[in-house]
Amino acid sequence: MHWSRNFAAFLAAVLTSASLSVSAPPAPTSTPAPAFTYDRTSFYLHGAPYVIIGGQMDPQRTPAAYWRDRLAKARAMGLNTIFSYVYWNLLEPSPGEWKNGRDEKGGSEHVSGLSNDIRAFFRIAQEEGLNVVLRPGPYICGEREWGGFPAWLAQVPGMRVRSSNQQFMAAAEKYLVRLAADLKDVQVTRGGPLLMVQVENEYGSYGEDHVYTTGLRDILRANFDVPLYTNDGGVDWTLAGGEVDGVLAEIDGDPWSGFAAREKYITRESELGPLMDGEYYTLAPDFWGADNVHNTTVGRPGQIAQFVTDLDYVLGANNSISLYMFHGGTNFGFSNGAIWKNFTASFTTSYDYGSPLDESGRTNELYFTLRDTILKYVPNDTVPEPAENLPRLEIPRFELKPMVGLFDTLNEAKSSETPLTMEQLGQAYGLILYEHTATAAVSGTLQPGDRARDRVIVYVNGVKKGVIDSTYSRPAQVSVSLSRGDKLQLLVENLGRVDYWSRESGTFVALEDPYKGIRGDVTVGSDVLSGWSIHSLPLDLPPSPSSSSSSRTPSQQNLDTIEAGSPPVFYRATFDAGGDDSTDPALRDTFLAVPDGVKGNVWVNRFNLGRYWIIGPQQSLYLPGTVLKPVGNDVVVLELEPHADSLAVFGAAEREWGNHPDPDYNA
Repeated sequence: MHWSRNFAAFLAAVLTSASLSVSAPPAPTSTPAPAFTYDRTSFYLHGAPYVIIGGQMDPQRTPAAYWRDRLAKARAMGLNTIFSYVYWNLLEPSPGEWKNGRDEKGGSEHVSGLSNDIRAFFRIAQEEGLNVVLRPGPYICGEREWGGFPAWLAQVPGMRVRSSNQQFMAAAEKYLVRLAADLKDVQVTRGGPLLMVQVENEYGSYGEDHVYTTGLRDILRANFDVPLYTNDGGVDWTLAGGEVDGVLAEIDGDPWSGFAAREKYITRESELGPLMDGEYYTLAPDFWGADNVHNTTVGRPGQIAQFVTDLDYVLGANNSISLYMFHGGTNFGFSNGAIWKNFTASFTTSYDYGSPLDESGRTNELYFTLRDTILKYVPNDTVPEPAENLPRLEIPRFELKPMVGLFDTLNEAKSSETPLTMEQLGQAYGLILYEHTATAAVSGTLQPGDRARDRVIVYVNGVKKGVIDSTYSRPAQVSVSLSRGDKLQLLVENLGRVDYWSRESGTFVALEDPYKGIRGDVTVGSDVLSGWSIHSLPLDLPPSPSSSSSSRTPSQQNLDTIEAGSPPVFYRATFDAGGDDSTDPALRDTFLAVPDGVKGNVWVNRFNLGRYWIIGPQQSLYLPGTVLKPVGNDVVVLELEPHADSLAVFGAAEREWGNHPDPDYNA
C-alpha cells in the first residue's frame, strides 16, 4: 500500500462525492433494465443475475485513511458487496446537530482519524469494485453503545425506542431523511454502488409493532430509490415479528435452517424473493471478564471447516450471503455496547470478532480459507490478489509519570438532594462522580440506587473502600462507616448501554433502560443519604499538561505517594514512532499494552483508544498508525486504580490475549 497515493485517492473520492452532479441521460431507444431488482429466485444488477457475496464492515469503526485498504482486501477475498451499519449517535450527537464528516466546502474533516462521511466510504467501495448495502437502523445492535441510538433520546419526554411511539418516529424520521440526503447520489439508480437498504434490524426478535416497521418502510421508500429488505433470525416468531408487507424478507445465522424457515413461514408474495443470509457469523465478539476467553478460529479447524461447508451450501445454490464480520474494527473510546443478562455483559474495546481481516486490517488463515472457497463460485481471473501484510511497529517499554489526579480536574458541580443520572445531566458517555458530606454518623452496606450502573468505585475521605460492579450477577458488597463531616465519593463508570434485547431474554426490556450513573436513593444500611454534589466526567479529551500544572492546593491529590487505594490518576509521557511524514501509517500500527494497569483508558495524541482492563481477554489496545507522527507522540493513561508513582506501556507488533483474576472481586 502506497500511503501518499491512497491518501490522494481518498481525498479525490471525498471531492467527487461532494461535487457529483447527474446529468439527464439521452433518451433511450428501448426500456432499460432496472438498475437493481429481483424475482422469486435471483437478484439482477442491470439486468444480469447477481449473487451477493458480501461482508460486513462499518466505516465508523475504522480510520478513514484505511478504508481503501480494507475494501481492496474485501474485493481480493472475492467479495462483491459490502454491508454497513450506520451509527445514528455519531451522526447526530445532540438534537439537530449533524456531523457527517464534511466541512462547509464539502471536504472531509477527519481524513486521518475516524469519519462519519458514509458517502465517501461508499464511493471508495465502488472504486474498488464493490457494491454496498446500507443498514441505517435507526437501531443497529452491532455491539455498539445503545444499539447506535444517541443518548439524548433518553431525555425526550414520553420516548419509547423501537416503537411507533410518536416521539421516537419523529426523531427517527429526521435522522433517516438527513442520511438519505447525504446518500441520494450514491444509489445504483444514479450510477452509484448502493443496491439495497435494510428496514430496522432484526426487529422480529424484539417486538411485533408492525405500525412501527411499516412506518419505517414508508420513510425509506420516500427517500431511497432502491429495494428494501428485512433481516431476522431464522425461526417462526422472529420472521413473523419482523416481516413487513412489500419488503423482501431475509434471514441471518445458520443458512440451513434459516433458508428453510424463510420458505416455510414467509407466505406473502410481496415479501418473497431470492434467499440471502444477511449475517453469517464468522465468529463472535468478546466480553470483558476473567473467565471470558477471546473468540478466535486459531486452533479450531472444525469451526473453519463448518464455515467452508456453509459457504458451499449457500453459493453452490446461487444464493446470497454476507459475512458478519468481514472486518470488525474497533470500539474506540466509550463506544462499546453491552447485553443485560441479569448482569452487565460489556463488550471489549476490540471488535476483532475473529474476522478474516483482523482488527488491524491484516489478513489471516481464515481469510485465505474463505477466499479459496469463494473463488470456486466466481469467474476465473476476476478477483485480484490481496496485498501482503505490512509489519506492525514495536515500541519499547517506557515509563509514564503522574500528571494530575482525576478528582483535581473536576468542573463545577451540580447540587441536588437526590442523585441525578448521567442523562439528566446531559452527559452521554464516560464517568460521573457523586460526592456527599455526612451530616450524621451512619454505617452499613452501601447501595448505589436501584443497582450499580455500571461500575462504582467507593471512596471515603479519598481512600478506596471497594468496587460494586454490575458485570457480576452478585456484585461485591461494600460497607462503609461515616462520621459527621466525612466525604463519601462514588465514581460511576458507564460500561456501555445495552445494545440488544430479545423477547426470549427472560429479563425486563433492557433496551428501554439506558440510564447510567445512579438512579434512585443511595443508602448506607437503612439510612438514605441526601445532599449531593455531582460532577460530569465525559472525558471527551484528556487534560493537557498546561491545564494540570496550576499551583497545588491542600485539597489536591498528592502524586508523590501513590499507593493502592488512591483515587484515579492521569499518567503521561511522550514517545517517538520513527519514520517521516511520507511513511505509510500502517507501518506504525501497533498494539499498546499497559501491563501494570488495572483498569482505565488510553489517549494518544488526544485520540481515545478505548478501555483496558486487567481481567481480559483483551490485553492491549489497537493503536492505528494514522494517529501517530514521527516524533513527540503524547500518551495519557487514566488509571482508575493506581498503585505506584509510575506506569509502563509498550507497543507490541503481535497481540496477546489472556485473562487474569479480578483484583476487585472475590467470588
